[in-house]
Amino acid sequence: MDEVLLREHTPAVIGVLVHRGVDFATAEDAVQEALIQAALTWPEQRPADPKGWLVTVAWRKFLDAHRSDVSRRDREDRVAVEPPPGPTETADDTLHLFFLCAHPSLSASSAVALTLRAVAGLTTRQIAQAYLVPEATMAQRVSRAKRTVRDVGFDEPGDLATVLRVLYLVFNEGYTGDVDLAAEAIRLTRQLASMTDDPETAGLLALMLLHHARREARTRPDGSLVPLAEQDRSRWNTTLVAEGVVILQTALGRDRLGEYQAQAAIAAIHADAQRAEETDWVQIVGWYDELFALTESPVVALNRAVAIGEADGPAAGLAALAAVDPGLPRHTAASAYLHEKAGDIPTAARLYAEAALLAPNLAERHHLTRQAARLGQA
Repeated sequence: MDEVLLREHTPAVIGVLVHRGVDFATAEDAVQEALIQAALTWPEQRPADPKGWLVTVAWRKFLDAHRSDVSRRDREDRVAVEPPPGPTETADDTLHLFFLCAHPSLSASSAVALTLRAVAGLTTRQIAQAYLVPEATMAQRVSRAKRTVRDVGFDEPGDLATVLRVLYLVFNEGYTGDVDLAAEAIRLTRQLASMTDDPETAGLLALMLLHHARREARTRPDGSLVPLAEQDRSRWNTTLVAEGVVILQTALGRDRLGEYQAQAAIAAIHADAQRAEETDWVQIVGWYDELFALTESPVVALNRAVAIGEADGPAAGLAALAAVDPGLPRHTAASAYLHEKAGDIPTAARLYAEAALLAPNLAERHHLTRQAARLGQA
């Protein structure tokens, strides 16, 4: 059975049930029951219309669950007649489901969990494995999220920017457990882009593709990190790069610049350089200027300082870095890098060692420790 096919249909089927008046939590439960039945029956005989089959079964699961509930008898009388055959999905239904799962009332972690469950169609176990938490913990998180949005009207306008942030959070988790969350995020963003006429959604898709294109070159066989400047660019996926660039160019042509388009433009400039030393850092600084104007993000200011160090020399980079909050994650690592470029090896070695202690993950800590050791032996 094609698990991806089932996951692709999940949001549309939930959307159909909610559009018919079923509350979100109940609809999601009914669809999960339908997916279980599909897993049992489809290997022997897949229906000609998989989506229609799932809608029919999920709808009947919903009705069966409510026939014994006396307090809902009046409601059942209104909806028990199965709607006539017709389209089993509209783009609006699925788009509203994206909005619902990224509702502003949800925390970021809850929105991510609910999106992966209801829109991506992942099981609670898969989501728990991906986020390295017990399955019971994730089940509680999903249940709380479903209760939170239970009474949200399906016709309420959604916030596309929040949906994009949630998808980007999923993408940045990368690959853990038996689910490739980066690939899932790309799949969902493609789906979202097909339903919206929004250049920022296209920009996010381009950004994901351009970053994902470098995936195979980012780590060594032992799992250690390979910095961008040291990556074997022949291992970059040129098909993904080309697709990302085309999508980005189309989005930029709309003249409605947003932060994801600016980030994708920076990634595209890196992808355009055959060798690290051919990188157009002046143009990258220009895009960081645009990005900072859009976001005023201290993280953008940090990355901009490093880019200035490449374009105008380490002294200029350190001057720009001095204006950035030193408590910002990776500030010390950036300072170490710029001091090394400036030839101040003792200071760079000390800062690399300090940065290693502050690293947010083990791979980055090992990388920074090796940098400190390398300079200590110089």
